[in-house]
Amino acid sequence: MQKYWGVILALVFIISCKEEKVPEVKKNFNKITPIKDPIVTHFGFNWGEFNVQLDTLKYGDSFGELMLQHKVDYPKIYKVSEEFKDTFDVRKIRVGKPYVILKSKDTTEKAEVFIYENDAINYTVVDFRDSVTAYRGRKKVRYVEREASGVIESSLSEAILEQGIDYNVTNSLSEIYAWTIDFFRLQKGDKFKVIYKEKFINDTVYAGAEPIEAAYFEHNGRPIYAFAYENDSLKNIIDYFDDEANNLRRTFLRAPVKFSRISSRYNLKRRIRYYGYKLRPHKGTDYAAPIGTPILATADGTVTESTRRGGNGKYVKIRHNGTYSTQYLHMKNRKVKKGEFVRQGDVIGWIGMTGNTGGPHVCYRFWKNGRQVDPLKEELPLAEPLPEPLRPDYFAHINPKKDQLDCIVYPEKIEEEDLLTLNEDNGAK
Repeated sequence: MQKYWGVILALVFIISCKEEKVPEVKKNFNKITPIKDPIVTHFGFNWGEFNVQLDTLKYGDSFGELMLQHKVDYPKIYKVSEEFKDTFDVRKIRVGKPYVILKSKDTTEKAEVFIYENDAINYTVVDFRDSVTAYRGRKKVRYVEREASGVIESSLSEAILEQGIDYNVTNSLSEIYAWTIDFFRLQKGDKFKVIYKEKFINDTVYAGAEPIEAAYFEHNGRPIYAFAYENDSLKNIIDYFDDEANNLRRTFLRAPVKFSRISSRYNLKRRIRYYGYKLRPHKGTDYAAPIGTPILATADGTVTESTRRGGNGKYVKIRHNGTYSTQYLHMKNRKVKKGEFVRQGDVIGWIGMTGNTGGPHVCYRFWKNGRQVDPLKEELPLAEPLPEPLRPDYFAHINPKKDQLDCIVYPEKIEEEDLLTLNEDNGAK
């Protein structure tokens, strides 16, 4: 036994000696090792290799003039404008867009690379070194899933902003439910929940919100789910369906403008004091909005009239099929011409005050089988439903999202008395 203990002690001694042995460090206080500057790369280029100029396009700027000012040869500029139109159309650069010019570090400071930022994420590079090349790039983007909810006190936009949610989510929600919810008649206590992704460039710079993946809206006590779904048989178009696979779209939008208000409803028994209370039926629905607000086609169709006439002012009329037609009155300007085919949601003109009108609005008129009717009381036809063969895949896709929506809690409302108490407590501290 003593023999083994001796071996063990010997090993411990050897190991401990190895640990305690410190290599000799040669000290030279006169020698200074320079610290190299970190390599800074943007858009795939080492900025340390260039003189960098960052700017934004101003009124009157053109790609050709900018490059000539920075000593790029005209043949190269011409080559970009003629041979790379699909990648970079020099005629479509816009005032206010940021750009970067990477210039040579010699005395000429000649532009070697031009980078145009199409938006916060996408950019286009024109490389003048050697032979001219142009290509598109995309910044590194991180996607973060976010859940949000709210209770309507006054308006949808206020409820969303109170939660610190991107304002574009308001627009997305209104578009998803545009056919099923009358946003001009939201009730106090209506609720919503959403699941979507936020984008961040280089992990820190916020770059907006992605389309909503799933939503829940409770309007007048009626719950309506919405789930984004894309399938090859739907021609790669993302559409929104409810929890029973019903399409949320209708063939008609509820209103021809976004975020407006109804100033006068369809009323066949209307009497106006100015006209001595004589019966003057109003066969349209007026949507008040600032002058210049876009007016949208509420459904696909062909423009049958685009003109100006009497009290109607400038207007557009669209035939959607053998049953339905719509008309949009009092426009400031019209964007479409007779015979033109338009899609649902296309801008066909702008709010104005032409014709007989006391304020800026669009009078929206709706025909069914040649007779004017109230569109807000019509049971508008549904869009094409989800085909039966796709439903098993659809339900498998939405079930986890539905469970996730159901688990989202609404923000607690702080009553005025509670807020006063909270402020008093904070003051005492």
